[in-house]
Amino acid sequence: MSSEQEKTVNKRLLIPSLSSGSDNRKSKIQNRKWAGMVAIGVAFAMCGAVAQAQQPKKVARIGFLAATTAASPARFEAFRQALRELGYVEGKNIVIEWRRAEGKFDQLPDLATELVRLKVDVIVTAGAASTRPAKEATVTIPIVMTADNDPVGSGFVASLARPGGNITGLSQMAPELAGKRLELLKEIVPKLSRVVVLGELKNPGNAQALRETELAAGAFGVQLQSLDVRGPKDIETGFQAAIKGRADAVLMLGGPVATAQRVQIVEIAAKNRLPAIYPQSDYMDVGGLMFYGPSISDLFRRAATYVDKILKGAKPADLPVEQPTTFEFIINLKAAKQIGLTIPPNVLVRADKVIK
Repeated sequence: MSSEQEKTVNKRLLIPSLSSGSDNRKSKIQNRKWAGMVAIGVAFAMCGAVAQAQQPKKVARIGFLAATTAASPARFEAFRQALRELGYVEGKNIVIEWRRAEGKFDQLPDLATELVRLKVDVIVTAGAASTRPAKEATVTIPIVMTADNDPVGSGFVASLARPGGNITGLSQMAPELAGKRLELLKEIVPKLSRVVVLGELKNPGNAQALRETELAAGAFGVQLQSLDVRGPKDIETGFQAAIKGRADAVLMLGGPVATAQRVQIVEIAAKNRLPAIYPQSDYMDVGGLMFYGPSISDLFRRAATYVDKILKGAKPADLPVEQPTTFEFIINLKAAKQIGLTIPPNVLVRADKVIK
């Protein structure tokens, strides 16, 4: 084999040629340099990867402000469950700061201010009583309403389609509800002629509900007596006026004061054998006779989608306020029997839930 042939074979076998010692030494030195450079590059890359892995991900902080825990815990759980379905896990990528006034409404401003000091990313409010102090506490932190009666009338948003500020969310207002409730009372009490409307009349949402009820009363030939509830003492006074005025039934309006005193309201109505229809399903949990209205749990669940959009960069001003799409009709036959009332079959079949 010739010298040239031997070199070619050695190169293919990666065996250094005996006749190229100088070249071989240079090659080794170059290989060492390249190996060193690669090792340094790998080390830097690994350090970068470790640093990136160790860098904590941002944990979103959600403030939840409520006037009372009188509302069913199922609503709060509906909100949390919806967040989980959207990929949020408490303690990992979100923290919820719960602030409840437990019916002490004068504490709400301080609780709202506390959430602002915590620099939460978004504040969720459970009704107008908590939305107002949140609005007064911040004009920059996004606020998501879960179930406000009348966001426009309350001055929280410029319009449902274009909120225009840092507040958006959901409204439980539906103009036809008040008339429908009076219609249901008329169906279960055929001789209905006098109805007492009891609630927080200055509440913007209730003001509109009262107007709608008055229109329906004219169509049904029913006389209304509206009584304002500003505090717990007004409930007993209101029912006494209803009895004195020989009312045939009671139509309750929503509001934090009435909701917090719902047990007392249901008991007084039953004691005086007065059929009553309520604006929230919470009354049914404590023995109320009849409820027709939006599913508040559904509104709480849908509020989570607003939180998700805001955390991903959406602005409240660009998110239209939604109105309820899911409604419930619940009848309590136990309560009906207690006051000697028979619910007509054609009304029963329309109920989503019948308590027996």
